[in-house]
Amino acid sequence: MAQRREGVEPSNFPAAAGREGSPSSPLILQALEGPESGSHAQLPLARLQLPELSRLATVSSAGVFDHIGIYFTDCVAADRFYRTVLSVLGAEPSYADPEMIGWSDWWIGSTDREHPVTRGLHVGFRAPSRGAVDAFWQAGIDAGYRGDGAPGQRTLYRPDYYGGFLLDPAGNSVEAVHTEREHPVPDGCVDHLWIRVRDPAASRRFYMTIAPYAGLRIGVDKPDHVEMVGQNFSFSLIDDGRPLTEHVHLAFPAHDDGTVRAFHAVALAAGYEDHGGPGERRIYHPGYYGAFVLDPDGHNVEVVNHNR
Repeated sequence: MAQRREGVEPSNFPAAAGREGSPSSPLILQALEGPESGSHAQLPLARLQLPELSRLATVSSAGVFDHIGIYFTDCVAADRFYRTVLSVLGAEPSYADPEMIGWSDWWIGSTDREHPVTRGLHVGFRAPSRGAVDAFWQAGIDAGYRGDGAPGQRTLYRPDYYGGFLLDPAGNSVEAVHTEREHPVPDGCVDHLWIRVRDPAASRRFYMTIAPYAGLRIGVDKPDHVEMVGQNFSFSLIDDGRPLTEHVHLAFPAHDDGTVRAFHAVALAAGYEDHGGPGERRIYHPGYYGAFVLDPDGHNVEVVNHNR
């Protein structure tokens, strides 16, 4: 039975269109019909007030994650790292304050009691060219950051895959990647994630449960590697014997509030843990309508409609 973690804020951080189907659970049907008036008026909200997140809605229409959020004990150091390397890819922050910085679909924030540090994540950002991959890696090395793999071809992934890898201040693997895809994400946006999980089969079940509402499908389906594919992005659920990924926030875009409600209802009906029911989060911006659940590894997963 899914349980509500009372008092837990869903996220610090500010799509998939609804798919046809015939869910029959009373909980699901109630969600699809909409909440009773005022039933979500007192949902827990994030601790930081963001004056403007309009770029999230714009980026969502390009077939990318709505946003990814990770946490650092030293947000200033993390800010310095990501500004250094993402600027080379043409990405500049769309929002910044002392505790949170956002680049379109990529957000970093300070840790607190409810939001521990993120570790063990791999993120790949789209680079416009192989030369930009080289420049990304060199900018990081010149600034004193640790390398995690020099720029070069990685034909293991695909014949034209060209990437360079660095480590951020928390030890997360950060890549710039260029491939000749027909419809890549915008330059400097998140191309892919690798998330190390306890049980790929359990993670697969969760993400296939929410797939119709998050715009996901299976790409790779192996016992130790499950790849979930969106319109122009992917994330992989990996078991390679290395330390597990911890404390990531994943948000997927929706084009209507009904999809958000259905996502939440279907996840809870399948036994997953509630982390914040469907409702408007005006603290982000008027019309921000999201819902949150926890995946099997405790990552905070959201589907959000910006109503813009």
